[in-house]
Amino acid sequence: MPSFKIDLSTAVVFVATAPEPKMANKKTGERAVDRDTGAGLSTVGLLVSDEGEGNLYQVTIPETGYPEGLAPGMPVRVVGLKARDWENEFNGQKRHGISFRAVAITAAG
Repeated sequence: MPSFKIDLSTAVVFVATAPEPKMANKKTGERAVDRDTGAGLSTVGLLVSDEGEGNLYQVTIPETGYPEGLAPGMPVRVVGLKARDWENEFNGQKRHGISFRAVAITAAG
């Protein structure tokens, strides 16, 4: 499925939740990895505020793409944020949504 770039040039972005390892299989504890680089993936919550509106995004990022010590409330810059829609079937029920992925997150200060 195609992905779409998200322009954050006028937005203010804060860490909402610290990065946590993304699991490929929660039952076995298998960590999700980037298919191209093999780097472990993490998920971080970001609060994006732009034009008077705030949204919370759960963003997947390679563990090599963010500095240690990211903590809630920190202002950050997001590099290469993309959105992609997805759909699957689980236990006979169709599910769908939008996933977010970034190349890197850096401190804004």
